[in-house]
This record gives sequence, C-alpha cells and structure tokens, in this order.
Amino acid sequence: MVNAFVLLKVQPARIAALASELTEIAGVSEVYSVAGDVDLVAIVRVRHHDELADVVTGRLSQLDGIVETRTMIAFQAYSQHDLDAMFSLGGD
Repeated sequence: MVNAFVLLKVQPARIAALASELTEIAGVSEVYSVAGDVDLVAIVRVRHHDELADVVTGRLSQLDGIVETRTMIAFQAYSQHDLDAMFSLGGD
C-alpha cells in the first residue's frame, strides 16, 4: 500500500467545493481543510506508485481551483499503539 499526503493550495472561493470533489476521486481516502501555508490536505491510499501518479497528476491536479500541489509519500506509519509497544519495557 502506498500512502501519500497531498498538500493543496486552492483558490479561496473553491475550498469547500474542492474538498467535496476530491473525496469522490478513487484513491483519495480523506480530505482536511487546514490552516497554514496550504488550504487542503488529501490523504491518498493506493496499491502501487503508478496509481499514485494517476491520482495526483491525472485526476486531482486537473480540478478547477487548484493552484499548487505538493505530494509527500509516507515510508512508515506509526500509531500510538505501535509507539507504546516500541517503548514498552515488557511490564505487561
């Protein structure tokens, strides 16, 4: 599984509509509106890198109102459960 975070700068008038449109793209699992340098963050989960390229460059970046995208591919996922296990001294 390939997990990626796509940071999107968006025309202000299109933020809400784009968030909804993005959730309809296959491979986009979640979309968040955020404060800071970008307006939206889309979480993309696909099986292969080729699919990621199709989602980001073929579908997502073609939507009206997107000014800029930056994609970060995740190498490793850590949940609180995983972190607790890593630092556990075996006191269970």
